[in-house]
Amino acid sequence: MGSNIAFLFSRIKMDRQCQAIPDLPAPVGYSERALADVTVHDTESNLAVKKYWDVALGPLKQLPMNLFIMYMSGNSISIFPIMMVGMMVWRPVQALIGIKTTFKMLDPSPQALIQKMVYFVSNLLGIALALYKCSSMGLLPTHSSDWLSFLEPQERMEYSGGGIIL
Repeated sequence: MGSNIAFLFSRIKMDRQCQAIPDLPAPVGYSERALADVTVHDTESNLAVKKYWDVALGPLKQLPMNLFIMYMSGNSISIFPIMMVGMMVWRPVQALIGIKTTFKMLDPSPQALIQKMVYFVSNLLGIALALYKCSSMGLLPTHSSDWLSFLEPQERMEYSGGGIIL
């Protein structure tokens, strides 16, 4: 039994040995000389610039969705619109606080300053949009009577309502 196993191992060892055959021609497309691959570096740098622009334009791409959410939530003061406004203020503020970590790897890029400015302005637009929503809901103090108790509140110019008055 032991001699059979030794025979099998010696047979496997012989089968795995490779011998070079000089008479075979090279496969189609094979070349002996090495070619320099310069296109990979250009492609990687172009992809990195595109990725950095995607990061920079991210907050700007969120503005239409925020406008839609603002429209759908309405101007009533309830939990859902208040949470939406809070999130619309908090996300850009948090992004502005972490702008250095967001663009840490961006420094070698030739367009880094422009991309940072676009990111910064886009987040400021998001904050302005949230402040507009607060103003339309009546949450921002916009009149002097909101600050001073001895001044009369602003009078309404007109009243509107629905239904039939009996």
